[in-house]
Amino acid sequence: MSNLSHITVAQAGRIGIIGLNRPQAMNSLTLDMVRDIDAALSRFEDDPKIDRVLLRSDTDRAFCAGGDMRRIRTLSLAQNFADAEQFFQEEYRLIQRMSGYAKTIIALVDGVCMGGGLGLVMQSDIRIATDRAKFAMPETAIGFFPDVGGSYFLPRMPHFGGFWMGLTGAHVAGFDAQTLGISTHMLPHTETDGLQRALSAPDLTLDAALDTFSAAPGYQSSMLTLAAKTMCFDQSTLCGIKDCLAKRTTAGSMSARQTLDKVSPRSLQETMRLLRSGRDASLKDCLAREFEAVQRAIRHPDLAEGVRAVLVDKDHAPRWQSSSTLTST
Repeated sequence: MSNLSHITVAQAGRIGIIGLNRPQAMNSLTLDMVRDIDAALSRFEDDPKIDRVLLRSDTDRAFCAGGDMRRIRTLSLAQNFADAEQFFQEEYRLIQRMSGYAKTIIALVDGVCMGGGLGLVMQSDIRIATDRAKFAMPETAIGFFPDVGGSYFLPRMPHFGGFWMGLTGAHVAGFDAQTLGISTHMLPHTETDGLQRALSAPDLTLDAALDTFSAAPGYQSSMLTLAAKTMCFDQSTLCGIKDCLAKRTTAGSMSARQTLDKVSPRSLQETMRLLRSGRDASLKDCLAREFEAVQRAIRHPDLAEGVRAVLVDKDHAPRWQSSSTLTST
């Protein structure tokens, strides 16, 4: 096993293993981590003895909490926009590469998976979630927007669940994640080591290893509950979504409405535009639009303020400079 920036790279039989290993920051991605993941993919792609790649966390606290937005805030406040943009350019390039990678990528998610972590997962061929896995795209709360391909995969989720997740930052787990197409298989967290051994075993096919240790369940009654949570997010405008939520008295609807009232108004507008334009666009086009949105976001004070409120001071009392008036977007 070799240790790079904050990832580990190893080989076990036929699988190459990339471990995220920055536990003090819940595996938040740095530019060096992005580069080292990319280098590991190149190494495994060129190795004929490896036919699949396992992406996992080396800590049980989190899979990946996203990009290192504290660092992005520091760069933005210093008006060092070039270095901030460099991170996103290389992160998006990695996402694009993973989408067309020559070998099977398996993401094993145990713990929190948000933002950039979900971007990595959604470009993996097989996405295994343990019972401790929790997924979210909470960027609007920090004055940002769901990127890393979020404008591609979120609007393709059933029941308008991606609009609900992207606008409100809602967490999903278990059968909800399965229903939305985030996970393809489910696994008790106590079986992760056994699954990894099975994946590396020379006498087991990939399907046999997955069938032995994990499940891909079909219809579950939780689908109805999920559909109720996301019902109003089929509206074509933010105003329509909020008006619909205001007419409903369920706990989920009231919580969603309260969240929309608290997060960055500018981020809501940007997110809605990206999700609507991404429904019929390619991943490449979505990432290009997201990078243009990044260039705007890192120059707007809402991002620095949102990161301060949520990740730095943690007072959760941001003072947004964007208007609270929603347009017809």
